[in-house]
Amino acid sequence: MVEVVRAESVPSVASWLRGFAAAVRERDYDTAREMFHPDAEGFGTVAERWIGLDQLYAEQWHGVWERTTGFDFDLAGATVFADGDVLIAISDWSSEGAGPGGAVGLRRGRATIALVGNATLLAVHTHFSMVPGTSA
Repeated sequence: MVEVVRAESVPSVASWLRGFAAAVRERDYDTAREMFHPDAEGFGTVAERWIGLDQLYAEQWHGVWERTTGFDFDLAGATVFADGDVLIAISDWSSEGAGPGGAVGLRRGRATIALVGNATLLAVHTHFSMVPGTSA
C-alpha cells in the first residue's frame, strides 16, 4: 500500500534532500556520488536522458552546479510516496543561476527523486527541471 506523506515526516528522505542540496551548494561531487546508485538515470531541463552516474555528473551536475548558488529544496511542501524500500520524493527547488549571457537570476524548478533502501537511501532516478518560463 502506497503511503503519501510530507517529506519532513520521513527523516531519511528529509536528510537525503538536505544533504543533496548541500552538495549542490558546495559543489561537493564526491558526496553527491555517494548518495546515488552507480546505475542511476535522470532526466532534466538540459538533456533528454542520462544513463549512469558518470553521465549525470558530466552532463548535468558539473555544467549546472558550476553556475548555481543557493540551491535548496522546499522541504515544507515536499511530498513522499512510500512503498516499502521505494520512496519517491517530489519537491520544488530554488537557486540563483547564471544564464548563457552571464546574467544571474532566480531559478525555480521541481524535482522527482526515486530513492531505494532502508538504512541508507540511494537515488536511482532524478528528474530536475525548471518551472516553465524560468530563464537562466
